Amino acid sequence: MAVRPIPEGYPRVTPYLCVDGAAEAIDFYVSVLGATERMRMAAPGGRIGHAELELGNSVLMLADEYPEMEFRSPKAIGGTPITLHAYVEDVDAVFAKALARGSRELRAVRDEFYGDRTGQFEDPFGHRWNIATHVEDVSEEEMEKRAEEALRSMEPPANDG
Repeated sequence: MAVRPIPEGYPRVTPYLCVDGAAEAIDFYVSVLGATERMRMAAPGGRIGHAELELGNSVLMLADEYPEMEFRSPKAIGGTPITLHAYVEDVDAVFAKALARGSRELRAVRDEFYGDRTGQFEDPFGHRWNIATHVEDVSEEEMEKRAEEALRSMEPPANDG
C-alpha cells in the first residue's frame, strides 16, 4: 500500500502553537474547549517536544518554547497576529470557563448578524481564541442586508463643523 501524502486523521491545515507551559496549556484546552489529547512527547528538561490534541474534527499541535531554535510563544514576542476560531456547543459556558481559568476577555459574547453567537479571549498562554456557537441559519439575502447594517453602524458620525 502506498504512503498517503496527507496522513489519515490529519486536516490539510493544522495550527501549531508555541506555548510557555505546554503541559498547563494542554490541561486548559482539554478542560475549557473539550479537546482530547492524542499524544505527547517529552523532551529534555521537562519540556514537551510535541503534543497533539483533537478538537472536534480538527487537530491542534503544540510544544513548549525552544528559544534556542527561534520557537517562541506569544508572551515572549509580545503578542500574536493570529486568532484561532473554534465552534463549541455552548459559547457562553465555554467563555465563562475560559475566564475562570485565567483568560482575558477581548470581546464579550454577543449575537452576530451572520447567525453565530461569539466571544473572544486571550488564553493564559497568549493565544487569541474566537469561540462561537451557530444559533441561526441566515439566508444569503438576509446576510447581505444585515452586513450592510452592521457596516453602517461602525461608520464614524458625520462631522458637521
